[in-house]
Amino acid sequence: MNRLERIAKPMMWSTTLLLAAIVAGCGGGDGVPVAVTAPSTVVAGGSTCTGVSCVNLGTAGNYAILANTGIHTDANASVITGNIATGPGVTSTAITGFALNLPAASSYSTSVQVSGKVYAFDYAPPTPTEVNTASLDMGAAYTAAAAKATAGGGLTYFACPGTGAMSDVNNELQGFPVGGLPPGVYTCGVDITIPGTLTLNGNATDVWVFKTTGTLGQAAATNVILAGTALAKNVFWQVAGAVTVGTTAQFKGIILGQTAVTFGNGSSIDGRILAQTAVTLDATTVTQP
Repeated sequence: MNRLERIAKPMMWSTTLLLAAIVAGCGGGDGVPVAVTAPSTVVAGGSTCTGVSCVNLGTAGNYAILANTGIHTDANASVITGNIATGPGVTSTAITGFALNLPAASSYSTSVQVSGKVYAFDYAPPTPTEVNTASLDMGAAYTAAAAKATAGGGLTYFACPGTGAMSDVNNELQGFPVGGLPPGVYTCGVDITIPGTLTLNGNATDVWVFKTTGTLGQAAATNVILAGTALAKNVFWQVAGAVTVGTTAQFKGIILGQTAVTFGNGSSIDGRILAQTAVTLDATTVTQP
């Protein structure tokens, strides 16, 4: 054996022992690998609003639909892009009309109507903890939106247009610019209605927050339009009462509803439905932003 070999072999053995020690160190002292905490089962949803002007959705932003008491779609199939979930203590029996497929001991189920995953409190861990956290985050987002009542946060504050009737014609008559409502916080002490086309005009960083202690209703066959480079993820509707979107109507934004949300036949939403009670759909297209 030459001198080079006498030096190299001990070095090779030392390296081997060092690697073995490192691998062993990844386990417990008894040689059993340390358990690794299971990652979240919820696949993150689409993008959410960011910045001081936004309403922070927390983990509720991982869902296209989150409803504390149940989600129902009528006989006409709905099409949902994103995850859906029910809230704390509410089992999958409250998710109806979706023909759920639940593998044994799974943390989520699937449906041909849902491109994402379906979560409920009775599914395997960590789903019960995750839907509980998401529900709390949804409530916090609702409260944060309702609290946007004074100047600050990079937003402009407006009284509710007219008596709560929002449409291009009504808003222009009430002195708002032609071309759509500008970004800002709109506070309504009355029911909000959308009787015709409603345009929101701004750029990709602008934020709209509509708040009402009453209800929100959009008439059948009407549209909420985003002009300029405005984005649905930056539009928030904080509603204390029921939300009703009419047949074939097209809605935009994040619904933070304290009570029931109902979408009529053939309606659509580019946004999220986050409801503290139930959500009812009918051949509705839901697309998370």
